[in-house]
Amino acid sequence: MAGRGQIANKSSALIAMIADEDTVTGFLLAGVGNVDLRRKTNYLIVDSKTPVKAIEDAFKEFTTKEDVAIVLISQYVANMIRFLVDSYNKPIPAILEIPSKDHPYDPANDSVLSRVKHLFSSESVASERR
Repeated sequence: MAGRGQIANKSSALIAMIADEDTVTGFLLAGVGNVDLRRKTNYLIVDSKTPVKAIEDAFKEFTTKEDVAIVLISQYVANMIRFLVDSYNKPIPAILEIPSKDHPYDPANDSVLSRVKHLFSSESVASERR
């Protein structure tokens, strides 16, 4: 499959996270956490004091690492860097927006959901032309 991104070793695929402390803690307890040899983690805990630049840097880092398969990002955090999330168009790592305890999920703001809706609306137009 030319043009598709692939992970070097499927057994080493990671899930990266950018979210609030409670969400990250829950996923870390489930075994998602990783610290590499350079002491870099696969998550960023975002609170009210986290600068947007740090969120942008983490997003860019996680989406360019070869061993990351999925980036989970709280939707309210994704809204802070919406331009980056919306402009990301690679299949791997997949970007998934998730709700958090204090910020409910809004399907109207989900970039993946809007792309899927656009895809299906394009397919329905194409099938009507046949």
